[in-house]
Amino acid sequence: MQEPMNTPALPADIGSVVRRALNEDLGTGDLTAGLVPAQSMARARVICRERALLCGAPWFDEVYRQLDERVRVDWHSRDGAALEPEQTVCTLSGPAAALLSGERTALNFLQLLSGTATVTGEYVALIAHSATRLLDTRKTLPGLRSAQKYAVLCGGGDNHRMGLYDAILIKENHIRACGSVSAALAAARKTRRTVEIEVENETQLKAALAGGADIVMLDNFSLEQVRRAVQLNNGRARLEVSGGIDRQALVALAATGVDCISVGALTKHVRAVDFSMLVSAGS
Repeated sequence: MQEPMNTPALPADIGSVVRRALNEDLGTGDLTAGLVPAQSMARARVICRERALLCGAPWFDEVYRQLDERVRVDWHSRDGAALEPEQTVCTLSGPAAALLSGERTALNFLQLLSGTATVTGEYVALIAHSATRLLDTRKTLPGLRSAQKYAVLCGGGDNHRMGLYDAILIKENHIRACGSVSAALAAARKTRRTVEIEVENETQLKAALAGGADIVMLDNFSLEQVRRAVQLNNGRARLEVSGGIDRQALVALAATGVDCISVGALTKHVRAVDFSMLVSAGS
C-alpha cells in the first residue's frame, strides 16, 4: 500500500461524534477507573499489530482532550501513513484514570477508521495504473459518515456525495416516481446542478445521454455491457460503475476506461485493524 500524498481536511463534527461515543461508554462514570488513586500518573503506548494505513488520530486526540486536557498524546506517524506489525504509533502520558477511561473509545475510532483507510488503499493500488477513480458511497455506519469518508481520502480514494443534500443522484425509485428517465432528467435540469442518474440497461443509458445527464451510473452492468456503454457514451457524460464490485471485477472494469467506480464495501464491510494500548505506571 502506498501512502496518500496529503492528509485531507478534518470533518467539522469530530467533537460531537466523540462526545456521543464517550457518553455511550462512560455513562454516569467509569466504575473501574474509579479504583485508581486520583493523583496516579501513567504512560502508555499504542501498537499496531498488523500492516495497515493509519487513520483516526484526530478522533483519538479528541477523546483525551474531552476526558482530561492534562493527557498528552505524541504521534510517531500521521494519518495515511503505512504501518508495520508491532509498530508504536503514539505514546501517551497523564492521569492514569483518564488514560484507562478513554482507552476503548479512542481505540475504537483508530481501528475502524484505519480499517476503512487500509481497504481503500488496497483497492486504489489495484487500479493505480489506470485513470479510473475509486469512490465511496453513502453505505456508512450511522453517525460516522464524515469520519469514514475522511478515512477513504486517507486511503487514496475519492468521496462521492456526502448526503442527499449536496448532489443530485436520480436512482431507480426516483425514475419510477417521476415516470421515466427523461421526465426525471427534465425536472433535475431545472435545478442547474450537476445531475447524475442511475441506469440499469442500454435503453435507459441512451435516454440518459439524450436527456443531457452529466454523470451516468451503470448499475450492475456486466463487463461486456460496460464496454458497450463506454462506446455508446463516446465521452459525452462521465461514466460511473457500481453494484457488488469485488477486487477482481474492479481491475477489469477499470480497463474499460470508465471514469469512476463506486464501492460500498469500503465503508460497510469494515474489518477493524488490530491496535493495542499498553499502560505503565509513572509520569
